[in-house]
Amino acid sequence: MERDGSGKARTERRQFLLGATAGLVAAGCATGTPQQRPKPGESTEAEVTPGEDLMQEHGVLDRILLIYEESARRIDMDNRFNFATLAAAAGIVRHFIEDYHEKNEELFVFPRLQSAGREKDLVATLLAQHRRGREITDAITQTASRGGSPDLVRLLRGFSRMYRPHAAREETVIFPAFRTLLGRTAYRELGERFEDKEREILGAHGFESTIAEVARLEQALDMGELARFTME
Repeated sequence: MERDGSGKARTERRQFLLGATAGLVAAGCATGTPQQRPKPGESTEAEVTPGEDLMQEHGVLDRILLIYEESARRIDMDNRFNFATLAAAAGIVRHFIEDYHEKNEELFVFPRLQSAGREKDLVATLLAQHRRGREITDAITQTASRGGSPDLVRLLRGFSRMYRPHAAREETVIFPAFRTLLGRTAYRELGERFEDKEREILGAHGFESTIAEVARLEQALDMGELARFTME
C-alpha cells in the first residue's frame, strides 16, 4: 500500500504498524549477503496487503466488543454506569467498522466472490449481519443517549455474539478465498484503493486516531492494561 511518486508517500497506517520493526529489518539487511540486501532506493518494509488491512480492522472491532461486553457487565451491576463511554464506542462502530470497513467488504470483496460463485451462502449471511448490525448500532446509540434501558444489555451482548463468529468466518474463509481470485497485481492495486478509501472516509490519520480513541475508552473502563486479562 505504497504510492510511487516524487515523495514515495507511505500511508500513516503503515508507519504506525511497521515503524516499530524498521530497526530489525535494517539490521537484517546489513548482515545479509549481497543478494539479500535491497537495491538502492528499494524499500525494506514488508508490504501491508489488503487482507492484512481487513484483519487489522477486525482487531479494532475485537477491542470494541470487549468494551461492549464490559459495559453490559457493569450495567447489570450498577445503574450509575457512564453511558457517554458506551455512546463513544458505538460511534466508532458506526464510523470505522460500518461506514468504512464493511463498505470496503461490500464494494470490493463480496461482489468478486459472488461473481465467481464462491461462498455465496456465507456472503449472503454476512451481508444480512451487516444490515442487522447497523440496526443494533442505531438502537445502542439511541439508548445510550437516553441513559440506558432494560434492553441495552441484551443489545450489547447480542451484537458481540453475532460479530465474533462473523469476523472469524471472514478471516478464515472469506479473505483467503478472495485472495485466490486475484492475481498479484490486482491484489496490490486493491491495496491502493483501500488506501484511497481510508483517506477519503477517515482522514490522513484515521486508523491511528481510531486506535487512540479505543485506548481512551478502555482506560475509562479500567481495562487498558493487557496484563489485567492474564488468567491467574
